[in-house]
Amino acid sequence: MAWLILAYDGADEGAPQRRIGARDAHVAFITAEAAAGRLLLGLPLHDEQAHSIGSLMVIAGEDRAARDAYLEREPFTRSGVWRRVECHPCRVAPLPYAPWPTPGSAMPGPRSHTIIIAWDDKDAGALERRLAARAAHFARVRPLAENGTLLFGAAILDAPEGRMVGSVAVTRHTDHESARRFWAEDPYVTSGVWQDMTLHGTLLRPLPYKPLPH
Repeated sequence: MAWLILAYDGADEGAPQRRIGARDAHVAFITAEAAAGRLLLGLPLHDEQAHSIGSLMVIAGEDRAARDAYLEREPFTRSGVWRRVECHPCRVAPLPYAPWPTPGSAMPGPRSHTIIIAWDDKDAGALERRLAARAAHFARVRPLAENGTLLFGAAILDAPEGRMVGSVAVTRHTDHESARRFWAEDPYVTSGVWQDMTLHGTLLRPLPYKPLPH
């Protein structure tokens, strides 16, 4: 299991300057956390105009104390960059992900990927629909993980080792429209599993990440 952290910057005029001021310390911190295997993935959340509005972090392990300690040490927390933080248990999809860019690699900017945060419906049949569509969903995304189209995917849980209530995924799309077309064909969409979907642009920073669990 892991923890999905969705952290949002303030909406005041000083928010961009606070992020810029803490960025170098943040990058140094997440580089060390990735090398230690505690950070599985860290990405900025961008709007369609490529403005930073927050961050997505995936922390290894199910220990709440370790998760909270990570947040306390994070420069974006200590500097007041993040004003609202959501923590959700998640389970990384066991897929044959292609190797990620290594430190020193250049990524095309300002946007290299798209993040989707998708929540299932809350009716009594929601989990049954997800389970019914799961095999077809995995059959579709497995080759996309192998060729690098799908960088990362995970199921969001309602509690540690709990039931699946949503998904987070990162794909190699550089605009919202192409990402929407891509996901519109997925069994989780065509079968009515995902009901509330939010897209964010992002730019992958190559860090010394450990391989994701397969």
